[in-house]
Amino acid sequence: MIRALALIVALFAVAPAMAQSLPSGLDKQNAIVIDTTKGRIVIKLRPDIAPKHAERIKLLAREGYYNNVPFHRVIDGFMAQTGDGKNFNGTGGSKYPNLQAEFSNVPYTRGIVGMARTSDPNSANSQFFIMFAEGSSLNGKYTVIGEVAQGMDVVDKLKRGEPVADPDKMVKVQVAADMK
Repeated sequence: MIRALALIVALFAVAPAMAQSLPSGLDKQNAIVIDTTKGRIVIKLRPDIAPKHAERIKLLAREGYYNNVPFHRVIDGFMAQTGDGKNFNGTGGSKYPNLQAEFSNVPYTRGIVGMARTSDPNSANSQFFIMFAEGSSLNGKYTVIGEVAQGMDVVDKLKRGEPVADPDKMVKVQVAADMK
């Protein structure tokens, strides 16, 4: 009962965000819209540099895998990580196999979105992170999957922690083309 009430409250909190228009010129087939407990984030995916990773993100969004998933690791000045729809704490991945790395020359700067992984470069699965600032130590070592097209102000409002106490969540994640 408490979980249902919390979900209802969270949905009312993001209702204004859901009414926002999307950025002009956005390729809706290659963008995801993340309605969070703090507002809306729109991510422009980069299938030109990471086609398998972009497809995975869209597949999981369409399956509802990311709905109600917390930002479990949010490090001030570095990044906000989410995407564990299995265990909700950063230790899980989807039912699909891990992906082979698709490294590029795109540098990790503010707003860049990358795939989280273990020490194995070919272990990315479902988790991703959004950069708060430049992170050159990640360049060429983690797959860049996109960039924030709208909503960095929302990312900046996420509760910090490693792990985060009472974390903010991705309430609903959709491929922009699928939105009604």
